[in-house]
Amino acid sequence: MEFKAFMIDMIRNELEDAVGVENVSTSSAEKLTYGVDYFWVSRMWADKGLRPPEADFIVHPGSAEETSKVLKIANYYKIPVQTWGGGSGSQGSALPMAGGILLDIKHMNKLISIDEETRSITAETGMVFQLLEWYANERGFSLMHLPSCLTCGTIGGALGHRGVGILSTKYGKIDDITLNMEVVLPNGDIINTLPVPKHAAGPDLNQIFIGSEGTLGVITKATFRMLPMPEVRKFRAFLFPNFSTGLKACRDIVQKVKPSILRLFDQAETVSIIKDVLGFSKEGSFMNLAFEGNAEIVAIEEKIAYAVCEKYGAMDLGSEYGEKWFNHRITFFYPGHIMNNPQMFGTMDTACTFANVEEVYWAMKHAVEDNFPGVRFIAHCSHWYDWGTMIYDRFIMDEPPEDPEEAIRLHNQIWNAGVRAAMENGGIINDHHGIGLKLSRLMKEQYGPAMQVMEGLKKSLDPNGIMNPYKLGL
Repeated sequence: MEFKAFMIDMIRNELEDAVGVENVSTSSAEKLTYGVDYFWVSRMWADKGLRPPEADFIVHPGSAEETSKVLKIANYYKIPVQTWGGGSGSQGSALPMAGGILLDIKHMNKLISIDEETRSITAETGMVFQLLEWYANERGFSLMHLPSCLTCGTIGGALGHRGVGILSTKYGKIDDITLNMEVVLPNGDIINTLPVPKHAAGPDLNQIFIGSEGTLGVITKATFRMLPMPEVRKFRAFLFPNFSTGLKACRDIVQKVKPSILRLFDQAETVSIIKDVLGFSKEGSFMNLAFEGNAEIVAIEEKIAYAVCEKYGAMDLGSEYGEKWFNHRITFFYPGHIMNNPQMFGTMDTACTFANVEEVYWAMKHAVEDNFPGVRFIAHCSHWYDWGTMIYDRFIMDEPPEDPEEAIRLHNQIWNAGVRAAMENGGIINDHHGIGLKLSRLMKEQYGPAMQVMEGLKKSLDPNGIMNPYKLGL
């Protein structure tokens, strides 16, 4: 719907009445700022001086009640709404592709409570996750959720994309530590999920909204469990002859004990990024391993895991490289170490069972490198489950096409080839970066007739289709 100038002023006045004049903007500078996140295409547009997609109104609500008012206005006028946290997403989930309202939630950043008896912490979702972790640390606790975007991603972003941290093999993903949430539905109703996530009172409502990327409502508050800081955290690094052998060792380890960190790098990443950051120069498949918790239990777990590594012919590299990796875990994402424009790049993280992991890895690698000259494929497995693992795979092209349309076409072709290769061999579209705009078109291919379940939820909760259009295949 296209509004005339007078109606634009009227809608802006209504939004200002809801959240305050100072919390609504239509400035060109702000619109440009909110048109670029970490999604490669949006950064390419900015680098080439092109205008990214722009919202009509930038709105900063300060509470769930103000968010409710904004969504009621948006529903009445059938205006699209996109929720923005820290802008650190890599799949374009927050980009205002349909214009309308850009809802920046960072003013909702209050700590609500810390319950040391239950060992839980509650906060508004506009808070940067590092701050939440610091609040827990002050009381001797940790959420054990340490993603690479810890210092720039918000609580809402982690929930919206079903995020994961580096300690997930022991402690789980964001959904595993979430107890309950406050959500503003598209019609403006404010709801709360049940006090605990494990029950037989129907489906867990948390799981409907976690991972929904702002398509079903706005998560405004959440409660997470905390754990005491570990008594010890011990590191060790190993070098396997090849990626295949390392995968088998990792499978055996996670089905015997629970390391907090288990990261296995293929040879391409071992001799490039690992060498660059850690100064490690041997060929093979590098593995970083960490155990933490009670010192006596850690000692037993280490003994079991090291015996597995020895069984598969790994070279013991001691604790130095493991500790160095942990201390530099964010350095891997700093300029000079991570892929960056003008390179073309993408992270096609997938997940699969142990039976399929090698097939998925090689299928993706061949699909990317054999079909697209000048594109290289590197990968590591960094989040492990009892049944399988995720593959954090990336493609990099140093000299992409100069023409923006040609570059986007090639970018999409590489993604299509790699992700479809994963699906054809037992992998899924994405493990933890989310779907966003980048992978939206592949959701129906992944789910087939099951997609109607999500489409039904969308139609029921958001009949006017205002929430984050064109994302998550909805």
